[in-house]
Amino acid sequence: MEPREPDRFAELTVARFHDMLRAQEATSADLTAWYLQRIEDLDRDGPRIGALVTVNPAALDDARAADAHLARTGRLLGPLHGVPVVVKDQAETAGIPTAFGCSLFADYVPAQDATVITRLRAAGAVVLGKTAMCDFAAGWFSFSSRTGFTRNPYDLDRETGGSSAGTAAAVAADLALLGLGEDTGGSIRLPASFTNLFGLRPTTGLVSRTGFSPLVHFQDTPGPIARTVADAAVLLDVIAGWDPQDEFTAVAAAHEHTGAFAQDLDSRGLDTFRVGVLEDAFGAGPESAGTNAVVRAAVDRLREQGCTVVDGLELGDLREWVTGTSLYTTQSKQDLTAFLADRPDAPARSWDDIVAAGAFHPLTDLVVDIAAGPADPHDDPEYLTRRLRQEQLCRKLSALMAAAGVDVLVFPTVQVPAPTREELAAKRWTALTFPTNTVLASQSSLPAASVPVGFTDGGLPVGMEVVGPVMSERLLLRFARAWERVASPRRAPRFADRDVPVAAVVG
Repeated sequence: MEPREPDRFAELTVARFHDMLRAQEATSADLTAWYLQRIEDLDRDGPRIGALVTVNPAALDDARAADAHLARTGRLLGPLHGVPVVVKDQAETAGIPTAFGCSLFADYVPAQDATVITRLRAAGAVVLGKTAMCDFAAGWFSFSSRTGFTRNPYDLDRETGGSSAGTAAAVAADLALLGLGEDTGGSIRLPASFTNLFGLRPTTGLVSRTGFSPLVHFQDTPGPIARTVADAAVLLDVIAGWDPQDEFTAVAAAHEHTGAFAQDLDSRGLDTFRVGVLEDAFGAGPESAGTNAVVRAAVDRLREQGCTVVDGLELGDLREWVTGTSLYTTQSKQDLTAFLADRPDAPARSWDDIVAAGAFHPLTDLVVDIAAGPADPHDDPEYLTRRLRQEQLCRKLSALMAAAGVDVLVFPTVQVPAPTREELAAKRWTALTFPTNTVLASQSSLPAASVPVGFTDGGLPVGMEVVGPVMSERLLLRFARAWERVASPRRAPRFADRDVPVAAVVG
């Protein structure tokens, strides 16, 4: 096999790519073709990661159109001009099949783009393809009736995590420059943690959900998954904003930093932050030891860099807070059925239709739990209590930060490393018992980021969750960027198959 310039586009950033465009060192068509070849080499062949569901057949044409615009006008189309982006298959894309992770929807082609897809295209992005996810995002892993499973690029026998599994795997393996995920209970941050990436869950409503299949509508939010903080911030700038079709985005209209998240990212050092360590979010069992060690080492590194660290903060009865604010089995059936009923061309009109057809992966256990839930959430006598408990959790976490005088809370994103597929096949955990801490922010509607902080002794990536007050995305991004400048946490995966041209093996 002839070697292919492994260095030119490997680990590329948006800023570096745009510098290359202006210097006429590359074109969007060059970069898009390079990623398409890597998808063939790594996703379809070689290690067969299984990150992509569908490659956009118009991707190269879209890239050439961006190149033609630049050649004709001398100007970029927008902040993502010519940038190949992969999109979780939860977002509807006009002309490109959108399966929502479900085999029944393999041939479903929406007539309209989701709002964020419209914004990506307007910013000049090239939609490279759609990425794998579990059935209707109902779980923490990649198991899907549409695509099977997605392998973790850092250990092919382990899970990538979900439900934004394909987006995380694609960005980690350098199959795209940027990725769009979606987060209801942690579906951006959990796979980002397992794949050494930055993943941001915005405040609910900062980014439109129009055209995304829902899970719990008052928790759902799209967001960025990226190899660098700056790239995540650029993507957030593009997708955030008011959408008249989604009344939750009224918060975006009032957010003073909407459209300016990428500005002044380097304006603060770690020594300007105060960080609270949420002790009861660390796992207690031996399977958590590796993760705990990596996160605690990161906290020590923060101290060494002059960050003020306040130890010993506790939420108190964390497990009860998690279970007492969980509404997936109460709310999701109504939300999903309303979404399907509004699409006359869809192959199913209700959640019961999908379950009756058996169109879900047998390991996606939350699908069955949702089906057993009420058609109307208000029929659950615990519904109001749990909704109010979510508000209490938001106040509890916010008050914890205020009382300790800290900017953010930190703790392991997930209490254990990425599990093996064998563990999941043996049903070591269910969706509702898997020890992910991401639900704390999701079920309180607080913004949060998973920041890569290192690897276990076995070489598995570990993420540290960073939770901030409501609407603190700019603070979270600046903190993540300050950490990135000091720690340089990105380490590309090294695939065992050396016959595959792995551009990520650089440096």
